[in-house]
Amino acid sequence: MAKALIIYASWTGNTEEIARILAETLSKLSIEVEWIECQQIDASAFLSADICVIATYTFGSAGDLPAEFEAIYFDLEKLNLKGKVFGVLGSGEELYGYFCKSVDDFDKQFEFTGAIRGAEVLKIELNPKPKDKNRIEKFGTDLIHSFSKLKSTEKLNQI
Repeated sequence: MAKALIIYASWTGNTEEIARILAETLSKLSIEVEWIECQQIDASAFLSADICVIATYTFGSAGDLPAEFEAIYFDLEKLNLKGKVFGVLGSGEELYGYFCKSVDDFDKQFEFTGAIRGAEVLKIELNPKPKDKNRIEKFGTDLIHSFSKLKSTEKLNQI
């Protein structure tokens, strides 16, 4: 069974709700899921996952990374996550000029790891609405599809 790790940071509870919906989606699709708040874990935990996910909010009008996520952010680029799939999603407010900038920042940081982007970044305005739940579920199925495709390719390369 494939294993997914979702590490999240949530100021208002919006991103925690997004992470919960994603965890439920993956679990319903037979993926073993752990979702955990970022201050309770470090980036190296991704080494034991097949699907690596960051769920984050963006802080303030300058589009800052949440302070509690900085250690994971900087440690991430030092990891070798080749053979794994990643995805980044989160919440923000379009009122600020840098809508969900931390989502984009983590997406770029994952590129250093050698992992494969399994789904396009997903940005949600504030708390997830019913239409956003569908988008989160699609994000989850995209991750699984990408992981399955990666594993099939690896098996073909071994032949």
